[in-house]
Amino acid sequence: MPAAMPAVSLVAVPGRRAATLELAREIERRGFSGIYCPSPFGCLQLCEALALVTERIPFGTSIQPIYARHVEDFAQSATFLHEVSKGRFRFGIGVSHGPTHARLGIAVGKPLGDTRAFVERLKAVPRLGELPPIVLATLRDKMIALAGEVADGMVFANAARSHMAASLAALPAARRQDPGFFVANMIPTCISDDIEAAKAVNRRTLTSYALLPNYRNYWKQAGYREEMEGVEKAVARGEPERVPQFLTDRWLADTTLFGPPSHIRDQVAEWVDSGVKTPILVASSAAGNQMKAFEELFAAFAA
Repeated sequence: MPAAMPAVSLVAVPGRRAATLELAREIERRGFSGIYCPSPFGCLQLCEALALVTERIPFGTSIQPIYARHVEDFAQSATFLHEVSKGRFRFGIGVSHGPTHARLGIAVGKPLGDTRAFVERLKAVPRLGELPPIVLATLRDKMIALAGEVADGMVFANAARSHMAASLAALPAARRQDPGFFVANMIPTCISDDIEAAKAVNRRTLTSYALLPNYRNYWKQAGYREEMEGVEKAVARGEPERVPQFLTDRWLADTTLFGPPSHIRDQVAEWVDSGVKTPILVASSAAGNQMKAFEELFAAFAA
């Protein structure tokens, strides 16, 4: 088992929101190192509840899309959460993805420029109290460098472990050596003795990401050019159903966690060794929903 417990990803699915808060209490009781909330179903709303129903565990957004509200409204929420949680909240922000922008009818600019401007405006809102640590969603080198310049940490999603040393080299040296600089990665995780079933779950999870150009460009840089060019050819031919066949076992083992509990624990330790201080396990199950996935996660990391 790794020296420190990993963090977990948590969403409040409609119809199970109260149960999700009970689950958060159990996550804290079991000693996991954090709870991080992606954007579906209201990550800031869930964080507001976590500030009140938990006592010790760090938590945050991973991530809140910056275009969804006015920056002053975000500042109100972020400073409130920082204060009432006694400093346990991290405000993870990012530009999200093209399909989300289209769904919301949002016109966006350049990711680097928009992110820099957002952080500057957030820090300039007056009379609200102290801001929490700001964490940028990162993937490629320029955004990593920006996180090192303007933020207090960074969070990847679906990163390749073999490429992590190269990614971290894009940070300023002072940030790489700063123990307080937050470095996390959201890792799709399926715990099962049926390895093929677990791999299939993670392939389904990441198929939608493989359709995004920014992710394909990152994975090409990480050494998976053949796989990503195969995805692009399938999409160009109008055959999106063929995309999973290009998500090879080699790629899957580098970007996700799957297999029995002992293997998952060992792989979490290897992620920490790669430079990711806070692995965030995004749990899915081959046998049920998020609640079942957490049953399996709790069993795998039981003291």
